[in-house]
Amino acid sequence: MAQSVHVRPALENDKQEIANLMFFGRHVHRHLDWQHPTEWLGSPFYWVLERNKKIMAVLACPQDQQGTTWVRLFTHVESFSAEDAWQILWENAKDDIEQSCNKITVAAITLQEWMQTLLRESGFKNEEKILALEWTGATPPQWTLPSGIRLRAMQSEDLPRVAEVDSAAFAPLWRNPLTMLKQAYGQAMLATVAETEKGIIGYQICTYSPYGAHLARLAVHPSMQRQGIASALIGHLIEDLLKQNITQLSVNTQSKNERSIALYTKNGFKHTEEEYPLYSFQIIGATEKGN
Repeated sequence: MAQSVHVRPALENDKQEIANLMFFGRHVHRHLDWQHPTEWLGSPFYWVLERNKKIMAVLACPQDQQGTTWVRLFTHVESFSAEDAWQILWENAKDDIEQSCNKITVAAITLQEWMQTLLRESGFKNEEKILALEWTGATPPQWTLPSGIRLRAMQSEDLPRVAEVDSAAFAPLWRNPLTMLKQAYGQAMLATVAETEKGIIGYQICTYSPYGAHLARLAVHPSMQRQGIASALIGHLIEDLLKQNITQLSVNTQSKNERSIALYTKNGFKHTEEEYPLYSFQIIGATEKGN
């Protein structure tokens, strides 16, 4: 098999073939992302497995943050086994990433048992879950806007400062850089910033969901946390949703983020039965190994 197939970087002109694989494939792992996987073409850490000039499988782990990345896409044709495709592509990925990075965490979120099996057998650890919470009702939670803070609709020119708040508020794996926030803002149904006279200190981005709305991003700068700003952003959002007769708002958070869970619970969110396992793999780069 090793002689009949080879791995190469994915190219822009592979877009249609990869899109077809995603559309027709029975096994498709796709990271929940603001960008379609084919929009990452041309980025490092994006490979295809070829046989006789035909793409058999695809693995994409392009970075948008230093030190972390996600398994954004893995799929294969039915005539090539998932186990073989993953083993070949993942071994190639580890080598490429190791040579290019000092240290990096590769993460994946999936509910698909076949993908979970591949990850576990490759040494990925499942040490955390993503929880789904939901607010439903006709009355918004009570909230008070702290003195000196105002809420207003987010504008596109706010995004660089929003990205700074995001970076300060989240651990590296969960940060969204400016490029991603621009995509999120473009897909938002409601987006709000909280600001003082010195500038933006918090924000929320809400998108449509099949059942109502989804709170896609919520952050307050660490220097301004524990003052009720996050609750004000949530309460203000729910009031706006009720004006549109939307009575369901979902949100996801990490199982280890006790402060986040407490915030949403206080504002009337309840756990659903949905949980998404988070898998991660640490790669120590060649430079760091040499130290």
